[in-house]
Amino acid sequence: MTTAHTPPGHGPLTGVRVVELAGIGPGPFAAMLLGDLGADVVRVDRPGGPALGIDPAHDVTNRNKRSVVVDLKAPDGPARVLDLAARADVLIEGYRPGVAERLGVGPADCHARNARLVYGRMTGWGQDGPLADRAGHDIAYIALTGTLGMIGDPGTPPPVPANLLGDYAGGSLYLVVGVLAALHHARATGTGQVVDAAIVDGTAHLSAMIHGMLSAGGWQDRRAANLLDGGCPYYGTYETADGGHMAVGALEPQFYDAFVDLLGLGDVGGARADWTRWGELREAVATRFKARTRAEWTAVFEGTDACVAPVLSLREAPHHPHLAARGTFTDHGGITQPAPAPRFSATPTTVRSGPALPGADTTAVADDWDVPHLLDRTGGPAPERDRPAPAAERDLAGPAPQRDQAGSASERDLTAPDPERDQARSASERDRAAPDPERDRTRPASERDLAGPAPERDLAGPASERDRAGSASERDRAGPAPERDRPVPVPERDQAGSVAERDVAAPDSERDRAGSASERDRAAPDPERDRTRPASERDHPRPTPELDRPRPTPETAVSDPH
Repeated sequence: MTTAHTPPGHGPLTGVRVVELAGIGPGPFAAMLLGDLGADVVRVDRPGGPALGIDPAHDVTNRNKRSVVVDLKAPDGPARVLDLAARADVLIEGYRPGVAERLGVGPADCHARNARLVYGRMTGWGQDGPLADRAGHDIAYIALTGTLGMIGDPGTPPPVPANLLGDYAGGSLYLVVGVLAALHHARATGTGQVVDAAIVDGTAHLSAMIHGMLSAGGWQDRRAANLLDGGCPYYGTYETADGGHMAVGALEPQFYDAFVDLLGLGDVGGARADWTRWGELREAVATRFKARTRAEWTAVFEGTDACVAPVLSLREAPHHPHLAARGTFTDHGGITQPAPAPRFSATPTTVRSGPALPGADTTAVADDWDVPHLLDRTGGPAPERDRPAPAAERDLAGPAPQRDQAGSASERDLTAPDPERDQARSASERDRAAPDPERDRTRPASERDLAGPAPERDLAGPASERDRAGSASERDRAGPAPERDRPVPVPERDQAGSVAERDVAAPDSERDRAGSASERDRAAPDPERDRTRPASERDHPRPTPELDRPRPTPETAVSDPH
C-alpha cells in the first residue's frame, strides 16, 4: 500500500489554537479534522478517560492533537481550562446543556477571559427544546429527522447506517463549518460567539434536496419507492456468486445503456423509464449478478462508464488501486487510517502525530501556551505520567529509557526516588538536608529557617503563599524569622486558603508518593532525628480530621457526551 503523494505540511489552519474538552463521537472527530487542517489542538482529558472508548493508542480521532489531563471537578480545574481558553481561538465541548456552565467553563466564563473565542457546542438535541436535557445517541437523533426512515426495504426494520450519518455528517462536519465561519467573523470583528451544532439540525439539513423532491411530487414518503433509496433497480446493490456484492448507480441514459449491455440484458433495456417494469428489471439484474463472482464482475466493468463498483470491506478498501494511487489511506505508527481530507495545493496536510495519550503532553503545552499552572499538581490528581500504569499502557508508552528521555531531569526527579541519584549528591548537599544540632547552633537564623524541618516550614503557610513571598533571601529581608515562622492555627489557615493550599498542609498519600526521596525523608517520622529536636518542633499541631473530609463536587452529567 502506498501513502499520500502530497508533501508533508501543516495545513491551512497553522497557528490556530483549539481547546477540546474530551468527549466521544462527533466532538473528537471535529477536533481531529481541525487538527488535520493544521490547528494546534489541545485535548483536555478527564481523569479515568471517557465512559466509552478504545485503547487511546489506537484512537485515530485523537491524532494530530496533544493531551493534558485536568479534573474539572477539582477546585482548581476550571481555572486551568480558562487559562487555556484565554490563549485559544476555538473551544469545543460536547456536554449536555448547562453542564459547562455549572463546571465554570461555559461561554460566559470563557468570553470573560477571551472575547474573541469561538465556543463550539456539539450536542445531539441542541442547546434548547423539549429534549435538550435528554440523553441520546446517533440512532435516536437521525430517527426523529426522517432520514433513518428513508433507508432499507419496507418489509424490514430500517438498517443502522453505523454512526456516520448523524454523529459525523450531521454533527462533526456542521460543527467544523460553523466554527470556521465564526472564526472568520472573529478575526474580522474581534468578537467571538457560540456555535450551537446539533446533530438533529445537521442531519435534517442534509435531507434538503429530498424535501425539495417531496414538495415537487418527485419523492414518495415511503422506503424503497424512489430513485435514490433502493427502489430503482439500476441504483442499488446486488449479491454475487461468492457472497460478495456489487453497487450499481447507472442513473443517466448513457450509463444505463452501458450497464445493461455489459450485463447482457439488452432485451430489458426499455424498462428503465417504465417504473411498472422495475420489478421485472430488478429480478433480471439480480439473476445475472448471481452468475459470477465479485472479482469477475469487477473485471467486466473495469474501465467503463457503467457506474458499477465492487462493495469492499474496511480492510480491503486501502488496497484498491485507485485509493492506493491517491493515498486515500495512509499508515502511521502501525495503524492504517484515512489520510486527511480535503487536499490543498498551497498548504498540504499530513498526519503529523499519532493518537494523543492522556496527559502525555502536559509539559509541552504548558511551555508552548505559557500556562505553567498545568504543571501544578496541588489541588488535583497527579499527572497521568506520574501514576503507576498497567503493563499494557507502559508498553504503549515505550521502554523506560525512552520515557525518561521524553521528560526533563526535573520531571523525572519528581516522579520517584532514585537511589543512584541520591548517592550521587555531593556531601555538602546531604549535610544541608540532614538536621545537625551542633551545626544548627552555630548557623545564622536565616540559614536555619531555610534548612528547617518540613513541619516547621508548613506552619508558615502553603507552598503557594511561600512562593508568592519571593525567594529565601527576599523573605529574610522582609521580616524577622520569629514573625515569619509563627504557627497559624488550623481554622485560620482553612478559611484563608483554597483547597489546593489546604492540601499542602494536610497529609496526602498521593502527594507523599509523588514527592522526591528528600521530601519524604524530611516529612517522615525519624526517632533518631526527633530525639535531637526541641519539644516545640516535635509537638507542632497535627492536621485536623476536618481537612481530610471529602470535598463536594458539582452535580453534573459530564459523563454523557450529548
